[in-house]
Order: sequence, then C-alpha cells, then structure tokens
Amino acid sequence: QVQLAESGGGSVQAGGSLRLSCAASGMRNAYYRMGWFRQAPGNEREGVAGIAPSGGTTYADSVKGRFTISRDNAKNTLYLQMNSLKPEDTAMYYCAAAQSGMTRYYFASTRISDYNYWGQGTQVTVSS
Repeated sequence: QVQLAESGGGSVQAGGSLRLSCAASGMRNAYYRMGWFRQAPGNEREGVAGIAPSGGTTYADSVKGRFTISRDNAKNTLYLQMNSLKPEDTAMYYCAAAQSGMTRYYFASTRISDYNYWGQGTQVTVSS
C-alpha cells in the first residue's frame, strides 16, 4: 500500500517562497506518476502540477513560471518549489500518486481522476 506524507507548509507573506515535500512509502518501483493538488475553503480540489516517471512535467496555468515540481526517486520524495506566492495560493496542498507502468512512462497529469493514492495535506497560507 502506497502512503504519502506531505510537509513544508506554513504561513508566508505575498512574494515569498515555500518548498513542499512529499515522502512516499510502499512504492514497488519508480514507475509512478505523481502530482500536487490544492483545495481552498469552499472550492473544489484542483491540480497544480504533475510529473511523469520520465521526469516530464505539466502545470496549471495559474502557477506556471512560479512553481516547480521535481522528484528524487532515490529518496522516494516529491517536491514543490513555490516562488512569488500570492494570497490566492492559500489552500491545503495534497500530494498524489498512481502506478503508471511502462505504457504511460511519459504521462504527467493534473487531473484528479488520474490518481488513486493521496496524502493528508499540508496547509499553505499567504498573507497580503
């Protein structure tokens, strides 16, 4: 069973930076796609960034140029570097994973339906 644990959230002023981490356990190999999602109070959960087993990435338009997703397969850890943070980035941030296999080695996604393992979330609050 895959388990995901996020960390690194906190409170920061607008324009600041945070780095989120997601420690994964139970993965049988490196062929998992992974992603970051967020949910603000009263809003639906939305995709922020995704990374394929190949390392290819995809981003939501709202974070392009400000956020960077990366992974360290040796450490089974996913990261999200968030720069130039805005108050509208305030949300609970979730890590997600799904088995990709070789047929989807290059597939990165920010769609909720493409993931079946989820972490508990870490809160990010950006003040103006």
